[in-house]
Amino acid sequence: MFAATVLTLYPDMFPGPLGASLAGRALGEGKWSLDAVNIRDFAIDRHRTVDDTPAGGGARMVLRVDVLAAAIDSVSDGRPILAMTPRGAPLTQPRVRQLADGPGAIILCGRFEGFDERIFDARQVEQVSVGDYILSGGEMGALVLLDACIRLLPGVMGAPSSGMDESFETGLLEYPHYTRPSTWEGRTIPEVLRSGDHAKIDAWRKLQAETDTRLRRPDLWERHEGARVRSPSGAHEKKDE
Repeated sequence: MFAATVLTLYPDMFPGPLGASLAGRALGEGKWSLDAVNIRDFAIDRHRTVDDTPAGGGARMVLRVDVLAAAIDSVSDGRPILAMTPRGAPLTQPRVRQLADGPGAIILCGRFEGFDERIFDARQVEQVSVGDYILSGGEMGALVLLDACIRLLPGVMGAPSSGMDESFETGLLEYPHYTRPSTWEGRTIPEVLRSGDHAKIDAWRKLQAETDTRLRRPDLWERHEGARVRSPSGAHEKKDE
């Protein structure tokens, strides 16, 4: 079973939206578990202080490494430990699949200016970002990460193939979708999708996915194209100038 432990200053934010829809039903059915642990419980003074002024000066506060370490040590059991931070590596679908295939994760949610940098090496904490923007804290990022993992767990989405034809699974954006009515405000469903010719439909969908990725996400397209010209040894083939 996928076991999620969230270390946070705001445990009441969980399960939040993860208590509804597919994730909520799966939680109730015991397909995954969630434990929200209050970092403040590991403070070492009577005021339950979890932060302090930044070394070198600065306007905001930094989460203390000793408090963070105590919180992590209280739940550490071999599961990967991830910290939600804009300084982390971007979360990708392949990494989500790795996590979903494992025993779960311990997720550390930051607040204020962030974490004392020493915690990452001292406790082998993986830094993860959910996008190039700033949130008030790591809790929303943790919800995103968990939702991405939970939907891939066996039995959560129904058919095992349900999540295999979506954006990022093949390195491309997903092709566009249509449903009834066939005509709406003068706009019609593409004829090929009504043809019943599955080979033509597959070809159309592949072309749409490639076109949309190239136009909307050139960064993804570049990586996708790069994979095509990479030799089996891992070296890149020389291209004509």
